[in-house]
Formats: sequence, structure tokens, C-alpha cells
Amino acid sequence: MRVWLAYGRDGLHVRIPDGAHAIEPQFEPALPAPLEAVRQALAKPLGTLPLKDLLDSKQRVCIVHSDGTRPMPGELLLTALAEVFSQVGIPDAQITLLNALGTHRPNTREELRELVGEEPLRRYRSEQSRSTDAAAMRAVGRLSDGTTVELHRAYVDADFRILLGFIEPHFFAGFSGGPKSVVPGVASQRVIQHVHRAELVAHPQATWGVLDGNPLWETLYEGACLCPPDFIINVALNKEKKVTAVFAGSLDTAHRQGVEYVRKSAMRAVPKLFDVVVTTNSGYPLDQNLYQTVKGMSAAARVVRPGGAIIMAAECADGIPDHGAFGEIVREAGSSEKILELVHSAGYCRPDQWQAQVLAQVLQKAQVYLYSDGISATQARSMLLEPITDLEQTIRTVAAAHEAATGRPAEICVLPQGPLTIPYVG
Repeated sequence: MRVWLAYGRDGLHVRIPDGAHAIEPQFEPALPAPLEAVRQALAKPLGTLPLKDLLDSKQRVCIVHSDGTRPMPGELLLTALAEVFSQVGIPDAQITLLNALGTHRPNTREELRELVGEEPLRRYRSEQSRSTDAAAMRAVGRLSDGTTVELHRAYVDADFRILLGFIEPHFFAGFSGGPKSVVPGVASQRVIQHVHRAELVAHPQATWGVLDGNPLWETLYEGACLCPPDFIINVALNKEKKVTAVFAGSLDTAHRQGVEYVRKSAMRAVPKLFDVVVTTNSGYPLDQNLYQTVKGMSAAARVVRPGGAIIMAAECADGIPDHGAFGEIVREAGSSEKILELVHSAGYCRPDQWQAQVLAQVLQKAQVYLYSDGISATQARSMLLEPITDLEQTIRTVAAAHEAATGRPAEICVLPQGPLTIPYVG
């Protein structure tokens, strides 16, 4: 059988053995008039008053948007927002766009243009929240465990705060969108590391599709509520990266309704575990680097048999990447066992250790093969992955090796959309 895999901007067509199980999210059609849908969502929001009734012409507005690792329709949302700002009489000079980088690298001007559009960049002030810029952070309160939370000054100092987000299942925060735009989005490096500490990432409830009882999500939500947004606009997208639904309104109500919508399409039950799982990281922009690609490995690990194989196809045009400590941690440790030993050791605290931790957890369960135009064979091996150059041949070889060892044909699963599909045995 022939399947299309989400890889980079264009995808890949791959032939896999007949009888393999291809699992994709339930297809949701794109909204026929997305701009009108956003306008309606702003006029009839969830859990709060219409946006125009909440705003005042004297207010300074901060709009937090996702960075270049998310397929956000930023220009669409900002077009609808600009119409409301005009109705209320808010001057462009009082509006700031804040790029929620978390620990990711700053985006280039061209990337920002792709994220939010040329006109918003021209009209509004634009800032990027660099978590390591201590001078740009403001303390907003303490978590219940006593930890001080610092957020970017452009967000804290605003009179009215709006979050733009994309809801998808997340490998340890349950779902993206909502409070994640604040923590980790515009939080300080220290706060991000605290929220992503090893014991929270390792918690069994810190996983795909779980919010309630997930200590990591509950901690970042608590942090966001110390300086809460006044309004959010979250969207759901289909595999073509087209908007299928808009959820606007209060943080709690709009995000929760969006989560339940996405849960129904993304969470897919399978009857058993598989010997071989072929997966992706959902294509561009989600497969820009190996750091992000760990998410696709984690999704596949949910349905691979212990000792099985995960075959990952991710372009990784941005490499490992060069910024951050993810690559350094994995290379210095040299094994999945050592990574887990390090992150759980007293006093160990490094940026991106959570991604190395999840990679190690995956490698404890299965061998991972990597097909990537952006990662060399040497780089892949240094990251504890087996580099491959022929997807179809690798699938056949791994399946044949399994049959030779066990005496039965390999059970194969394919996740063409990677972590946009979250399989579970049930």
C-alpha cells in the first residue's frame, strides 16, 4: 500500500507492506469563510462579553502570538482584531505584538512576516519574548510552591492582554494553546525550567490529552493565572493546516471547549500495540528541527511494543538545532540511561533537559530510526538515533528482522500526520 507522509513542506509518498494500519485524525473540513468565523467568535465569545465591549480606546493592548514552530493563521486572526480595534478607536501605537518564544530562537523578520503578515508588522510594535533576557521580565506573583513567576514586561504592563493559539495534543502538557501562550510562552528561563522539571515531565499523568490531574499542566496554568489574559483566540486546524474551528473568549471556557473539539478528532483508539511504527512530526513547520521531532517519537511510543522500532521521517531543516542545550545534553550523556540519571539528579537544571528526558523515555522502549534531509548520519548517531536514507527499504528490513526473530510477521502501524494523531490502546 502507498501512503503520504507529512514531511517538510511537500510531503513524501512511501510504499509500505499491505496490511499495515494507517491511523490519521478524523478529517475535519476547513471553514468555508474563516475570517467571518473569527469575526463571529469575537462578537459572540465563550464565557465573556463581546471583545468590543471589553476594550477601551485608552488601553494598551498586548497580543501574544505563537512562534515559527507552530502553523498559526496569525494574519487571519489579526485582521479580525484590527477591525475591532478600529471600531473601539484604539490607535495602532497602543498595540504590541509579542512573539511567545519560550526557549526557542528568535524569529527572523521574514519568519515574522509569515507568522503575522506584513501589515500588522508595519502597523504595530513587535517584540519577541527571550526567556534569558532578565531585564525584560517582571515578577507577577508566586506559585503555591513558593516559586516566583516572571513574565515579559510587554505582557505584564499591558492594560488588555490577548492570546492567539493553536490547540493540538501535547506530549506532556496534555494540549497546547490556552495558558501555554503565557507559561512557557512569555515566561523567564527560570520559570520555564521549574515548570518543566524532571519529576513533572516523568509523572504518568503528564502526557498526551490529559489536563486534569496533570501536574505539569496545572503548574503552568497556575502561573498563567497570576497575570491572566483578558481574552483568547484559539483555533483548530486540519492536516492541510486550514482552520476548522475558532474558540474565542475567556481562558477557561474557550480553551476547554477547543480542547474537547480537538480531542474528538485527534485521539484515536487502536486495538493493540505494534512491532513497527512509522511516523512523522506533522510536516512543516512542526518538523523544523530534531528538538520538535521528539513529539512525533513520543506519539509513536504510545503504541509500539517494548523492544519494537519507531521509524521517523522529519525534515529538520533547522538541524538539531544549534541553539539551546538539547543536543549537548544528549551527546554528553551518551545513552538514554545516563540522560535519565542526569535529569533526576539533585541540582541538575539545564535548558531543554525536558526534551532530552522525553527522548530518553522513548529510547527506553524502542529503537528509533531517523530519515531526515537536515540531520547528518553523524549527528543522528550522536543523538542516539539510527540514521537511514531509504524509508521503504528500512521498513522492509526491520519487519523482516522481526519475523526472523519471532517467527511471525511484524505488525506495522503508520501515523502519516505524526503527533496530530494521538493513538492509544483501547
